[in-house]
Amino acid sequence: MNDCCIFAGQGAQIPGMGRDFAEADAEVMGFFDKANAVLGFDLKKTCFEGPAEELTKSNICQPAIFVVSYAAYTLLQKRRPTEFAAAAGLSLGEWGALCVAGVLDFDSTLKVLEARGRFMQEACEATPSGMIAIVGASPAQLEELCAKTGCTVANVNSAAQQVLSGSKDEVAAAATVARELGIKRAIPLATAGAFHSKYMAPAREKLAPVLDTVTFSAPRMPVLSNVTGKPHPADPAAIKACMLEQVTGATNWAADVAAAQAIGCGRFVEFGPGKVLSGLVKKIDASLATLNVADMVSLEATVAQLG
Repeated sequence: MNDCCIFAGQGAQIPGMGRDFAEADAEVMGFFDKANAVLGFDLKKTCFEGPAEELTKSNICQPAIFVVSYAAYTLLQKRRPTEFAAAAGLSLGEWGALCVAGVLDFDSTLKVLEARGRFMQEACEATPSGMIAIVGASPAQLEELCAKTGCTVANVNSAAQQVLSGSKDEVAAAATVARELGIKRAIPLATAGAFHSKYMAPAREKLAPVLDTVTFSAPRMPVLSNVTGKPHPADPAAIKACMLEQVTGATNWAADVAAAQAIGCGRFVEFGPGKVLSGLVKKIDASLATLNVADMVSLEATVAQLG
């Protein structure tokens, strides 16, 4: 059975994350110190102490989750070296997957994610918009819901769960129309705005020149694309183009999990705060095994499980 490493996305952040990793390992503490130097603000203090409102800001949250996830991955490799057959992540987590696969270095990933988060936050503030989770809709119901409200699919988390993006009015309409269509659940999400939609076009435009300032390399292992649901090509320019598309395009996590299964992955190890992706993997296929590394306790448990 092959293993796939997966990396947490935005929303998983919690105050205190990464602190026990850093206190247990000098190299990991160095990651946080380096992040402070690269970013020009005290990311370490915000991760370790909060406050939650500060950690929620996209330009802070995105590099913060990346550093904690990278630390988790590094510590597992120190404790129990593991060869992964593939890597994947949700939205910002895909950048973590690209980093561990050698596509970008640590500093470049930090630089990209701070800018990406800042530009996405600016786009959210420019136009009132939001997201709504749809649970239990058939493909026909989902299509009708989008047609009637103007919302678009932002995340395909599983066959039973999708997230839509739209203006504030469109998202409000989606909650009403979902009830009328008999859809099981429609849950408005507490996000800053409509991620992975046309509302992020200004962020995509601003991010393009930032990506031109960093070096992309061919991946050392397959990295699954949120946009295509397939492994990224070996061509660095194509990877860069796909990651720009990801800002406005839908993320298809269900397709990524299916692609990992197709190359023999039966176990998924999640790195970073929380266990959101592990839960989604189980919803896609309950037979799949999941492990996670979010703190020192879960690190020890995962090392024991890997044997």
